[in-house]
Amino acid sequence: MRVTQRDLDAKLNRINTLAGFDNQKYSTIGAYCLDYAYGGVALHRYVNKSGGINDVFRCGHVPKKELYNMMAAYEYGMDAA
Repeated sequence: MRVTQRDLDAKLNRINTLAGFDNQKYSTIGAYCLDYAYGGVALHRYVNKSGGINDVFRCGHVPKKELYNMMAAYEYGMDAA
């Protein structure tokens, strides 16, 4: 399966919805976002109002497919909790 930007955005929206952020604004504390660099992508979470972020998986920027699989597992965990 080829993972596209649309797939990652859909997964990100689902995770934000489960976390209680239906229509999050840029840098809303607690909301999740995607960050692109070094040819990869990472899932970040805003931790303060100055724009500080936390790398959720602590693995840096990885290929889209790898991140999609990690986000799917994260989503299932959030849904189960």
